[in-house]
Amino acid sequence: MGLVKYFWDTYAVIEFINGNPNYAKFLQEPVTITIFNLAEIFWVALREYDKKKAEEIYEEYKQCVAEIDNETLKEAIKFRKKIYKKSKISYADAVGYVYAVKNEMKFLTGDKEFRDLDGVEFVTK
Repeated sequence: MGLVKYFWDTYAVIEFINGNPNYAKFLQEPVTITIFNLAEIFWVALREYDKKKAEEIYEEYKQCVAEIDNETLKEAIKFRKKIYKKSKISYADAVGYVYAVKNEMKFLTGDKEFRDLDGVEFVTK
């Protein structure tokens, strides 16, 4: 079996930063996120920590940002539109999920909106 690669949803990164032990087994896994996730992570960090800590978190995770091509971005918005009535997945989540699927990565999250989707590594709180 090949090496499983993970796309880290904002939810997963925040849980990891907050020390959720259920994410400890992913400690050695490289983090891949999009610029949209980085913005969400920084937003949460500014709310939960002081500015200095938020800046440190931003600096650490900005190195993990994957480039999103136009086709992935458009596919993600179409995906979000298709499922929006039954699931309130954000733009950032839609882009990350579609990126993960296209790049044969597992979408690592604990966000209940993703529990039953294919290609998801769902981790509980």
